[in-house]
Amino acid sequence: MTMTEQDTIWLTQEAFDKLSAELENLKGPIRQKVVEQISAARDEGDLKENGGYHAAREEQGKIEGRIKQLEQMLLKAEVGAASSNGIVEPGMVVTYKFVGDDDDEAEKFLLGAREIDPDGLNVVSPQSPLGGAVIGAKKGDTVGYEAPNGKTLEVVVLDAVPYAG
Repeated sequence: MTMTEQDTIWLTQEAFDKLSAELENLKGPIRQKVVEQISAARDEGDLKENGGYHAAREEQGKIEGRIKQLEQMLLKAEVGAASSNGIVEPGMVVTYKFVGDDDDEAEKFLLGAREIDPDGLNVVSPQSPLGGAVIGAKKGDTVGYEAPNGKTLEVVVLDAVPYAG
């Protein structure tokens, strides 16, 4: 199976390094600490009424879930700057306006993963309805997508530039 533009998760080198470090920490010291907590709680006896044991098991589930999420994200990650060919793709800041709303101001978002954490800039996933609709569009294109409420919305792409981070 080949990865499509929508499968790719665009990350800056800084975001990739941060997520890699988090994954390493979770798989190492954090995981070991929780295993030790479970073991210590198990040694206390009756597990049915052992709050510490159940809390540690719940924490272990959260950690394992985050590990899987990070592994998948890093597997699909493309690190670096988006190209500047003017076609919307992950890693670009997209300026757009809704069609038919004359009083509506232009809005911007970064097409990428929320882990990028751009200061004050909304992040839209390529897998979202809006994100999927704008991929491949270029400045001046009008694209439509189905919103979660079932309405079809149209937006005009006003600009698309690589995210500078």
